[in-house]
Amino acid sequence: MTAEIGRPAPEFTLKDQHGNDVSLADYRGRTVVLVFYPFTFTGVCQAELCEIRDDPSTFSGRGAEVLAISCDSRHAQRVWAEQQGFGFPVLSDFWPHGAVARAYGVFNEQLGCANRVSFVIDRDGTVVARIESADLGTPRARAEYEAALARVD
Repeated sequence: MTAEIGRPAPEFTLKDQHGNDVSLADYRGRTVVLVFYPFTFTGVCQAELCEIRDDPSTFSGRGAEVLAISCDSRHAQRVWAEQQGFGFPVLSDFWPHGAVARAYGVFNEQLGCANRVSFVIDRDGTVVARIESADLGTPRARAEYEAALARVD
């Protein structure tokens, strides 16, 4: 099963940067933005997540929760999240390697990482938007998040 617009989002439970279990089901009743990113400690990924950190209004203004996900270990993510001051969960899809990225159809088999794709999930757990960059080196546009979140009632 992959994540498709209009269909229920695949459920998951992953460890956050502090070792806590975080499940998509924990956010039922709230809008969620899953931000899959390729690699911790890399320039484009850091720039994207720092933009969310520095101006969360696009998300918080719509009552949306951000969950960032990569296939890196939670230990690397913890150091990175602390260095960058991320106030949102940074989830590790490390083992089984990329299982959640695969469930969402965004795992890059050649590189062993998640592609740069985001999903907006409504309060009922339905995928309402997919935001994807052209390639791993291109960040997602903030305007795409704004447009997607505007469609969530």
